[in-house]
Amino acid sequence: MDDSSNKFSVDETANQQERLLPIANVGRIMKQILPQNAKISKEAKETMQECVSEFISFVTGEASDKCKKERRKTVNGDDVCWAMATLGFDDYAPPLKRYLDRYRDLEGDRSTTPQTNNINEDHDDQLLRPSSSSAAKFN
Repeated sequence: MDDSSNKFSVDETANQQERLLPIANVGRIMKQILPQNAKISKEAKETMQECVSEFISFVTGEASDKCKKERRKTVNGDDVCWAMATLGFDDYAPPLKRYLDRYRDLEGDRSTTPQTNNINEDHDDQLLRPSSSSAAKFN
């Protein structure tokens, strides 16, 4: 076996890992929705890692196409929300848009006033966390 074919597979693996979310983060997110005593196999984490990374690429690609058509270089949150709706994720686009609006409101407040800890983080997390009814759709 020559070194160039071995180097290619190492480079290919490195490129694959660069496009994936860190597996520890994926596992942490998965654990948040499961019962405390539940376990997650390595295979399940790797499968989810591949899925979420592909999903991000899919949505970002659609948002990027919109920006190209509009001759803009920067993909923003509104573009992502638009892409979600365009791609048929109608159940997720409105909550994501509300989260984006609240984020912008909070960021605007932070830039004009001293930082305080009066933000309801639990409510913000609930906007992004799937409800049991939306999770049931995938079972």
